[in-house]
This record gives sequence, C-alpha cells and structure tokens, in this order.
Amino acid sequence: MNRAQIVATQSGLALLASFLIFIACQKSDDAVSPTTTTTGTISSTVTSVGTDVPDVYKKIYGATDIYVEGTNIVIKTKGRPDHKSPYYKGTQWESTLYEAYNGTNTKFNVNPNTINEVNYTFKIPMNPTVDAAHAETPLGAIGVSLNGVSFFNQYAAQRAVLTNEINGFDQHNGHPQQQGQYHYHIEPTYLTKVKGKDALLGFLLDGFPVYGPLENGKTITNADLDKYHGHTAATADYPNGIYHYHITAEDPYLNGSGYYGKAGTVTQ
Repeated sequence: MNRAQIVATQSGLALLASFLIFIACQKSDDAVSPTTTTTGTISSTVTSVGTDVPDVYKKIYGATDIYVEGTNIVIKTKGRPDHKSPYYKGTQWESTLYEAYNGTNTKFNVNPNTINEVNYTFKIPMNPTVDAAHAETPLGAIGVSLNGVSFFNQYAAQRAVLTNEINGFDQHNGHPQQQGQYHYHIEPTYLTKVKGKDALLGFLLDGFPVYGPLENGKTITNADLDKYHGHTAATADYPNGIYHYHITAEDPYLNGSGYYGKAGTVTQ
C-alpha cells in the first residue's frame, strides 16, 4: 500500500470514528432525556420518580419529584397550572400561557393577583387510615391534584363562603391567592375535560384519593356522600375498594367536616 492509499485509509477511519461518536452521543442524550407528557398547553416533566413508587401516584404528572420516605409518599410540585389563564398576565409566562377569560360566568371579575411558582412538598400516607378525630381542614393547601396544583377547602379568607370569590375563578375554575398560589376549590374543569369526569384527580393530605363528579355513569351529589364528602367503593385505581372523596357541584365541593383520615403535611 503506497503513502497516498495509507493516508486515504486513515482519513476514512477517522471519519467513521467521528460518525460513530456522533451516533453514540445522540443515543446517550436520548437515554438521559426526561420523560415528558403533553397534557394541554404546556408539557409537564416529572424529573424523578422513585423505583418503589406505586403506579397510582405516577399519575401525578405535574410533580417534579415523587418518592417513598418511610410510610409516606413525598410529592414535590411547583404548583403552577399547565393550562392557560387570565392570571398569567403580567408574569414571565404571559407570552405563552396568558388567555383572557372565556368561560361561562357572566359575573367573572379578575382578582388583582397573578400566578407564581410555589415549591410545595406534600408528604401523605401511602396507606391511609381513618382518623377518629377527623381534623378540620385548614385554609391553604389541603391536597394535590394531578397537574401539581393544590386543592383548597370550601372557604375563602377568614372562612367566608365562596359566594363572591367564585366570580374570580378563571375558565378552569382556579385562581391565585395574594402570594400567587394558584389553587382549586371546586371542580378543576381542565382536568375533568382531559382525564374524564370519573377520573382520579389527586389526593388529599390524608392520602385518600379525590375523584370527579361521576361514578359508574351517575353524577354524584352530596346526598351520596358522608359528612367528610366521601364514601367507600371500588374504583378503577382501587378495584378492591377504598374510601375516596368526590368533587360535587354543591358546597362543600370537595371536603366537608374535616379529613376522613390522619393527615400528612405540606410545606413550601
């Protein structure tokens, strides 16, 4: 083999090596890319899920981290909705997520607050148990929905009824409070539209699940539920039956006279 042939062979091998490295890098990048689930206007990425987390908790697609810690499931979220809202106006997300109110409430009146990110850490019992004390739900976050937004109870500030505040709920039935914590008091219509009105919507702090207003094709009313706004029955996620809450169209909407089970904690 003459010198020209040797040089040509070396150049060809170098080019082949470069190509193989390029392909390897592509595969490596794909391997470490986070799983992204598009459920609406933006994509929500769960950055870390523990290997021992039961499948039902993996439905909380708005979490940044989900893992087991002792007897609890730890769920971390940013608390920001993955749907458009008039309350994104004036925020860093306005260009992609702001949308003027286009709901059906003719009395809608936007409140002066805007959506902010909140570093929530929910710690809820993985195996919830009944609490004889049935502790009263506090103002603020009482649970977490599938998209990482918090559930609030049936009261406005100072435990006032929602009669007036409800007129500030956006087209997806949520709104932010003064610190920018977006939340749902009543049916999160974005989730029930995407997931179904009979679907799992999240969990309260006591670990018991929250379902939409339909069950076995029937619209659930307060008359179907106990004083804590739930009942025990089989669900698609719990075929052997479990106590669970339901969202209804009537006050208290989500929770009644306290948690049914012993509540975990939420910090931010």
